[in-house]
Amino acid sequence: MPGDDDLDFTSPSAPAAPEAPATPSAPFKAARSPFYKAEVAELIFRSAGKAERYVAGQAIFAEDEKVSGGGIFSMRAATRMYFLAEGEVALSIDGRPLDTVSKGEVFGEMAVISERPRTATATAKTACVVHSLSADELRAALATLPDFALMLMSVMFDRLRFIAARLATRRATIAVRQPEAPVFDAALLAQLEGALAQPMPARYAAGASIMREGQAGVVMYVVKSGRVSISLGANVVEIVGTGGTFGEMALVDQSPRIASAAATEDCELLSIDRAALMGAVKQQPAFAMAMLRSIADRLRHMNAQLG
Repeated sequence: MPGDDDLDFTSPSAPAAPEAPATPSAPFKAARSPFYKAEVAELIFRSAGKAERYVAGQAIFAEDEKVSGGGIFSMRAATRMYFLAEGEVALSIDGRPLDTVSKGEVFGEMAVISERPRTATATAKTACVVHSLSADELRAALATLPDFALMLMSVMFDRLRFIAARLATRRATIAVRQPEAPVFDAALLAQLEGALAQPMPARYAAGASIMREGQAGVVMYVVKSGRVSISLGANVVEIVGTGGTFGEMALVDQSPRIASAAATEDCELLSIDRAALMGAVKQQPAFAMAMLRSIADRLRHMNAQLG
């Protein structure tokens, strides 16, 4: 497995947000992130996971499959994510074609990261060879190569940009996502702050603007106290409470912010740049797993708004 210096997830120019298709097909599919590298993903899956083979027509996993497993599907299938080394895999929802996974792509990561039921069924279109990772194997890989977390985030962020572009063209009210379980609970938040070489807390009064849509970004934020509203255009789409995060896309590609953020009450935030986060994740992979889980939940919420 390569070391940190062998990888470069940066780009000389930030990618434009993916355009929404003229007709609705896959509800969340976006162009592959320019920061995703199939060769890096394959090295990680090969070294940390295990190889599996499927014949054409064989189910790899099924929608609504619980993380704990059940029925004819084993717990192994419900708790693994996949890298497709050979062949093609069909994704479907309620029997309707959703998308085709091609060689070099990762799939099934949402259920593993979010610890929620599968939202689609994966079936081998042709004879396939995949390499799979469990949540524990993913955590071990992140401790060795924390940049892999940013690569996974980049794929999710491309989907978020795609959904945001489609929602921006709609006039329907978007359901506001309220704080549920925090990304970082009190103990993990304290560990994160302790792991940062130079914590950079910032305080904002109620009503203050924190970031604006279209601005360049180089840091993400973690809410230490208070609440922050996230808006797409004039629509508030999320309220972030203590232990929550926002602005993570800046750590991957430094692209323009796709949303605005404002303090809804007096708040204190941790400002974290890429280098600081990667150093913290090496010490504690749970930081990356918590962030990935939050982004997956955000993606599910935004995707649901498309109906």
